[in-house]
Amino acid sequence: MAIINSTVKPFKATAYHEGKFVPVSDETIKGKWAVFFFYPADFTFVCPTELGDMADLYPEFQKLGVEVYSVSTDTHFTHKAWHDASDTIKKIGYPMIGDPTQAISRNFDVLIEEEGLALRGTFVVDPEGRIKVAEIHDLGIGRDAAELLRKVKAAQYIAAHPGEVCPAKWTEGAETLKPSLDLVGKI
Repeated sequence: MAIINSTVKPFKATAYHEGKFVPVSDETIKGKWAVFFFYPADFTFVCPTELGDMADLYPEFQKLGVEVYSVSTDTHFTHKAWHDASDTIKKIGYPMIGDPTQAISRNFDVLIEEEGLALRGTFVVDPEGRIKVAEIHDLGIGRDAAELLRKVKAAQYIAAHPGEVCPAKWTEGAETLKPSLDLVGKI
């Protein structure tokens, strides 16, 4: 089954967020745009570069009404310890979800079963809980938060403008396309 336009499966977890442990569930995310940002493990190498990059752009995501959730199979306790130990992770303002049961990673089909770790998976979820963007990387390939921000803007634009599509390299304010019979073969 294709994951695009599927609904986020039910889950309950605990996140480390702004110095507290907070509950997060599939119900928590409803009503606003969300990004799920899966990564293999705390205290590793590529992960802090990605999470730090996301932290730097987090205010831009918030301006768009998007909540970012980082997720690994570590516990929320480990997230707090990493936050306290690392200057890069200390700047994170978004919730860091612990997935020690691996249920959320399994739900999003990013779990490496034999290792108990998540692949680098990125998912953009609309306010109804439907997945609009899905991207999965091998463990050694880091992601770019600016490119994700562009994809979120495109997903939000398309949601607000039915009948239009965003072409390759579309950026906010650029022209979109309106698919029609007259457009076939003209691009």
